Amino acid sequence: MPDFSNWSCPVPLAGYPAIVMGHGGGGKLSQELVEHLFLPAFRNPALENLGDAAVVDFASARLAMSTDSFVVRPLFFPGGSIGELAVNGTVNDLAVSGADPRFLSASFILEEGFPLAQLARVVEAMAGAARAAGVEIVTGDTKVVERGHGDGCYISTTGVGVLRAGVSVGPGRAQEGDAVIVSGTLGDHGMAILSVREGLEFESPIRSDCAALNGLIAAVLEAAGSQVHAMRDPTRGGLASTLNEIAAASRVGIAIDENSLPVRAEVQAACELLGLDPLFVANEGKAVFLVAPDAAECVLATLRAHPLGREAAPIGQVTAGHPGMLLARTAMGAQRVVTMQVGEQLPRIC
Repeated sequence: MPDFSNWSCPVPLAGYPAIVMGHGGGGKLSQELVEHLFLPAFRNPALENLGDAAVVDFASARLAMSTDSFVVRPLFFPGGSIGELAVNGTVNDLAVSGADPRFLSASFILEEGFPLAQLARVVEAMAGAARAAGVEIVTGDTKVVERGHGDGCYISTTGVGVLRAGVSVGPGRAQEGDAVIVSGTLGDHGMAILSVREGLEFESPIRSDCAALNGLIAAVLEAAGSQVHAMRDPTRGGLASTLNEIAAASRVGIAIDENSLPVRAEVQAACELLGLDPLFVANEGKAVFLVAPDAAECVLATLRAHPLGREAAPIGQVTAGHPGMLLARTAMGAQRVVTMQVGEQLPRIC
């Protein structure tokens, strides 16, 4: 049995003798599981970066590699399905690491009794998403578990991409003065999933933002190049967890203005109804950029010129004060510290 006696995390993982849902939520429990269990066991320079993808040198090329698993419930939701998620999620992890995504693998874990017609819909959705993103699914695997020992269909994907020349981005590269820009509205995916689960109806239906961002990100890198210091896609744990991770990795502070956050009215209404904070709700088609102040206007204009970035907004900046922390200015003019959540607001949203 592993020795937990030397762990010093503020909410000790040692207090959880078994896995809980929060370990997969992208918050503090997920972070502690990685830092105290997986990282010490597998430690190597590529892994220690803890970015969305690992960057490795191979022959004369610099490659990015990312892997992810998808257990979303329900499998089909407004704006997408587990099929699109499986492709777009891995494509986006490669793209925000500065890579041009090329190839994917796909592994299916299926439950006995899962209808073939539904599997065909999932596979067709994956194929369409791959074509739209310009990637190829070149290998895979299929396993079947006994009835009652799964939940229909789980998918794991791994992606490989080629790093763009002259681009060096990562969670530890944010610099004082950097502008913080999001590519569009927040919380769409998480609230679309929840609205289906709970049977909530709004005047305007909430749709997932599930999309491949490699074209959008390529346009930003073409326009701003080395002035883009960090990029992430704020999925599990939402924007708050992503910015906390960047602040910690770069040893800087990040200050945002809540009045500047782009949130659709129907998403805001749903969050208020359910007592949720849009900052912590997952996105599947948005990216956050930390860019040199001189490049902020160029990046913003580039984003807004792209179909997936029309609602891009500047939301804050990187500061020298309060290193490792995320602060938000509220509508009342006060400041609050935004910490990572221990678990997750919405389980199984990707």
